[in-house]
Amino acid sequence: MGKEFIWPVRVYYEDTDHGGVVYYANYLKFMERARTEWLRSLGFEQDRLSEQEGLIFVVRSVELGYHRPARFNDLLQVSARVSHYGRASIDFEQQVRRGDELLCDAVVRLAALDAATFRPKAVSPTLTERLEEEGL
Repeated sequence: MGKEFIWPVRVYYEDTDHGGVVYYANYLKFMERARTEWLRSLGFEQDRLSEQEGLIFVVRSVELGYHRPARFNDLLQVSARVSHYGRASIDFEQQVRRGDELLCDAVVRLAALDAATFRPKAVSPTLTERLEEEGL
C-alpha cells in the first residue's frame, strides 16, 4: 500500500447546509481535491496529462461511509492512499478526519481513459514509475 497523503481542508459556509453541517456530497469534493494534490505532489498536473499524453482519470466507483458530521469552520485532514493500481486503474483508500476523529471514509476506483475517445488507456509509464518509487 502507498504512503498516506494528507491535504488540509477548511469547511466554509458554502460547504454546509442550513444547520451548519457539511452537505454529504461535499465530502466527495474534498476527496477529489486530495487526490488532485496527491498527483501534483508526485509532479503531475491533470491538465498536462490530458494535453500531452491524452490521459484523463474518471471516478468509476465509490464506496463511502459517513461516521460523524463536519461543521462550519472545522479544519479537516483529507487523506489519500493508493491501495492498488492496474494497467488502466488506480484504487484509493481515503478518509476525512477532524483531528483523531474519523468523519468519513471511502474506497475510490479511478479509471484511466483516453482523453479523446473516453476508452480505457494504460496509465502513463512515467506515473507508473513514480508509483513504484512510492513503494507500490
